Amino acid sequence: MVKALFAVVIAAGVAGCGTVKGKTAPCKRPVNLTSYAADPRQECGPMSYVNGDPATAAAAIKAMATQ
Repeated sequence: MVKALFAVVIAAGVAGCGTVKGKTAPCKRPVNLTSYAADPRQECGPMSYVNGDPATAAAAIKAMATQ
């Protein structure tokens, strides 16, 4: 009796491991339950480098801060 109870306690402890967020993550849900509508977002394309010169970027930030 004690061995059976011990086995049940161990099994319940192992089954309870992990956070609630981890157990209900969207990537673990079936595909048909992840979304009810199509995703309206479009691809943005490749990323590009915007501020090539850090000094110019800092000057632009300072100019905006003084306005």
